[in-house]
Amino acid sequence: MSRTPAVDRAGVGPAVRPGGQDSEYADLAADLRAAVDGAVRFDEYARVLYATDGSIYGAQPAGVVEPRDVADVRAAVDLATDHGVPILARGAGSSLAGQAVGSGCVVLDLSTHFDEVLDVRPEEQRAVVQPGVVQDHLDDRLAADGLKFAPDPASSNRATIGGGIGNNSTGAHSVRYGITDAYTERLKVVLADGSLIETREVVLDGPEWDRIVGADTREAELYRTVRGLVERHEDEIEARYPDLKRNVSGYNLDRVIYENDDGDRVINLTKLFVGAESTLGIVVEAELSLVTRPPETALALYCFEDLIEALSAVPEALEYDVSAVELMDDEVFRLARESEQYARYEAPIPDDAAAALMIEFDSELVDDFEAAIAETSTAFVADGDAFDVIEAYTDDAQADLWKLRKAAIPLLMSLDGDAKPYPFIEDATVPPEELAEYTQKFMDVLDDHGTSAAYFAHAGSGTLHIRPILSLKQEEGIQLMRSIADDVTDIVAEHHGSFSGEHGDGLARTEFNPKMYGDDLWSAFQELKTAFDPDWLLNPGKVVYREDDPTDMREDLRYGADYATIEPQTRLDFSEEGGFAELVELCNGCGTCRQQDDDVMCPTYRATDDEMATTRGRANMLRAAISGELPEEELYSTEFQEEVLDLCVGCKGCKSDCPTGVDMAKLKAEVKHQYHQEDDPGLRTTLFGNIDAASAWGSKLAPLSNWATAIPGSRVVLEKLLGIAPERSLPSFTRESFVEWARDRTPAVSAADADRKVLLFPDTYTNYSYPAPGKAAVRVLEAAGVHVRVPTDVAPSGRAAYSVGLLDRAADRARTNVELFDDYIDDGWAVVAVEPSDAVVFQDEYTDLLDTGAAERVAANAYGVCEYLDVHRLVENLTVEEAATDRALAYHGHCHQHAAGTDHHAVGVLRRAGYDVDPLDSGCCGMAGSFGYEAEHYDVSKSIAERLFEKIRASDAPEVVAPGASCRSQIGDGDVADASPPHPIEAVDRVVDR
Repeated sequence: MSRTPAVDRAGVGPAVRPGGQDSEYADLAADLRAAVDGAVRFDEYARVLYATDGSIYGAQPAGVVEPRDVADVRAAVDLATDHGVPILARGAGSSLAGQAVGSGCVVLDLSTHFDEVLDVRPEEQRAVVQPGVVQDHLDDRLAADGLKFAPDPASSNRATIGGGIGNNSTGAHSVRYGITDAYTERLKVVLADGSLIETREVVLDGPEWDRIVGADTREAELYRTVRGLVERHEDEIEARYPDLKRNVSGYNLDRVIYENDDGDRVINLTKLFVGAESTLGIVVEAELSLVTRPPETALALYCFEDLIEALSAVPEALEYDVSAVELMDDEVFRLARESEQYARYEAPIPDDAAAALMIEFDSELVDDFEAAIAETSTAFVADGDAFDVIEAYTDDAQADLWKLRKAAIPLLMSLDGDAKPYPFIEDATVPPEELAEYTQKFMDVLDDHGTSAAYFAHAGSGTLHIRPILSLKQEEGIQLMRSIADDVTDIVAEHHGSFSGEHGDGLARTEFNPKMYGDDLWSAFQELKTAFDPDWLLNPGKVVYREDDPTDMREDLRYGADYATIEPQTRLDFSEEGGFAELVELCNGCGTCRQQDDDVMCPTYRATDDEMATTRGRANMLRAAISGELPEEELYSTEFQEEVLDLCVGCKGCKSDCPTGVDMAKLKAEVKHQYHQEDDPGLRTTLFGNIDAASAWGSKLAPLSNWATAIPGSRVVLEKLLGIAPERSLPSFTRESFVEWARDRTPAVSAADADRKVLLFPDTYTNYSYPAPGKAAVRVLEAAGVHVRVPTDVAPSGRAAYSVGLLDRAADRARTNVELFDDYIDDGWAVVAVEPSDAVVFQDEYTDLLDTGAAERVAANAYGVCEYLDVHRLVENLTVEEAATDRALAYHGHCHQHAAGTDHHAVGVLRRAGYDVDPLDSGCCGMAGSFGYEAEHYDVSKSIAERLFEKIRASDAPEVVAPGASCRSQIGDGDVADASPPHPIEAVDRVVDR
């Protein structure tokens, strides 16, 4: 599995960021920097970045260490212990119970450098990994051998193996496979004193046992303590631990001593560290057992008119050879239906479905999928309470249903307003046969407290995610949360269930562990913790707590009754999002922006592996700035602009790929605008924001303007004067502009003879530098029977000005164009753009810049050229040459059209024009308008582009096309094409038979 190579952070920004180092930890920070090779960050920005995870909690750490090797981890633990400062290990920070949050802790971020798959032994079905390996990356590596790591959390595209071990993670297929402790065989662990031990199966009272316990070491003490605790509390363990496929509450005293496959009674401390949430030691290496990957699967989704009826069907579903039994309720369906990103996945669900059970079969258990589904359909539809079934046999159809299921959590967190369906008791687990009864009791508790919830997740394992809706910005809501949790844990205990079947204890549920396990086992937990961590400095307050310092789920909340924000006066319209602050707070910390291989978001994180470069990181910084966690003036400081915002490329990927729709490009544009109001934007920003004027002069002076940049030394001058990267190719200019070409020709289709009329917008790049796509668009549209007019009196689109935060200028240009376009639209014209970013600025940003009905009409009638051809089925009007055998294209789409949901149109048009199209899953090209020209961002830009280059190299297509001018420039500067590739409309033009 290849990944985009991360840029050395020294080329991105300072290792020690501005914001002021806390003198309380200055000595520790200095000692760490002297002893550790990895980055050590104790500045204010780092503390804000690592103050939250995917949970409802927030607490600033002392600082962050990014260890490079085991020696760094040992040194960091040893020094923190010497200074009496707590330590916690962190992976992706996607945990939902607050495991990765700790006030005053040294955070060991193991996701940056501990990310290697060290060994794969397919014949043994084993892999050895570092804790920072992302699960999907491991599974991709294992796919060629037909293997996978069995636990499959919904966050697997960014969650790390180390986080999964700390949390004892599982996922939708726990019905089939169980949870992480069953697949974790050996560990290397750094203990609280900095010593390193290796855990594995040890036969009790055998030679190895005698050797270990006979030594005067910490390891010997731990083995003796654990054995003694388990044997002393054997009866309590038998009575108190629930008999479930999932139980991740407390410590695994029930699993650490067992009979192995050879019939020997063994002790394996590995099982104890799994689920311990780094409270007993820091895992630095893991040996995992693997399972075979079923070659095929099939899904059946059964629709019910009542939630309890659906849950009542779960025990019967488990009588079949199923590999997953999942549930979704009508609240999930409703939110998906209203979401641009997920609506298409929800479309097959009947409107009157109150709940649905999704059952999966795999080919290792079932020979005939259709027969298996026919049998369950008889049970659930013909003879049961389900009224409909959706069958999915193809990979794409199944993927759509799984995307809907996995979208449940982020969709719920996107609800408008302060009241959200928060996770605090949402993964309690009971025996599946008692799930319906338990859920009814839970519903009664919610009724008693005057609130409601959403219901979804792993019904087959008895784990139903129930998220009560309340506000944690009010004291009443906070107390309501605690009261609901207390009542629900009583119900779970009555059913001999687990307070957590998936997401762990953390800050949310640790306080309830005494209720679940009783006084004797609670005391055993405390004794265990003391043996492993005498000073209680490893992730304190999680799993177990000191009696003099109890964990309280109401403390260290990300929000809270005292939380308040400053709602800035904005130039853009944020009313649709509920305000600037509401848009910022949509980030729930789930960390989807850290994923490396899917979608567009977040390209700069892919390039840097830096938390600051994620959408989550930027949102956390913005939230801190508007809530007083950072000084009020920090938001508009030069440091904030450079360190927080400047690496956002404005790709808009987060608008569509962030599950809650955090539109960082919009937030950045607004803050940049406010910053420019206080400080001169500078020569380069002014130039890039007005690139149309510079291009117009370049065209007038061509070819002299083209020769000027080729003069020796000219690029050095540009770098020093404007900060333009000397390695980057600059656009050349044509003497005749596209507007002039269009003005001097007679339209092939008159307005009187055409059924459709379009204004073809002359964007800056097409007009002055590369008119070929514009000319091709005119010819293709005319061949399709469209009358085309290229207006001469339009303003630049404003995209360039918007991107650098010159919003007043962007608004002026938008106003000019909207007034012109609206008159045409009234007469039945559409607005079409060749450049995707201009099409999307008409469709999206114009309504933010201008709160007018005219802007809305323009947005509704604006298109990219391929989008226009596809939406109106105009390709059918074209006569194209018969397809040649070599007519194959690789297609790289544009980020803005991806965000707008219009990127697929070009692929459809090219295919109907006879091309065999390979749509590349290539993400952002990294050029991003002016970003790739900026000297300080050149390395990041090229690193982002490497993913695109890899996809182009891997494609069998002999030619690549790309609609974006920036993308074509980036590809042309790479080593993957002879020159800048054509626009898709040029490819269509070349096969139109005239």
